[in-house]
Amino acid sequence: MQAGQYLTAVAAMLVLLASSAYADIRNGKNLYQNRCAICHGENAKGNGPLAHKSTPPTPDLTAKAFQQRLANYPGLIVSSIILRPNGDRIPRTLRENGIKLAPHAWTVQDLRDVNEYMRTLMNKQ
Repeated sequence: MQAGQYLTAVAAMLVLLASSAYADIRNGKNLYQNRCAICHGENAKGNGPLAHKSTPPTPDLTAKAFQQRLANYPGLIVSSIILRPNGDRIPRTLRENGIKLAPHAWTVQDLRDVNEYMRTLMNKQ
């Protein structure tokens, strides 16, 4: 991970650790549904339309291992995935399958909102 990405991820994590009272679940749900569900599915079980077209296949975010990571590292998981230290995997999968998502300038608030929405999904499981 490049130094700039690392610092951004650390800063995002610190802000995300702030009270979830500042999170907007509606915005988090909207971002998740429009940018994540195509692979992870609406229920986050890794069963979206492109789930098995990525390499490796899209993970089930409701799995105990992911839930534990989300609990242990609040904010870090969501922000690190979105900021793409995993390389070009997400954009490449979208490109290879003809999916065009408009660029999104992620804010710390967006990351907080998606993180909190993910927590609500996990609590429903």
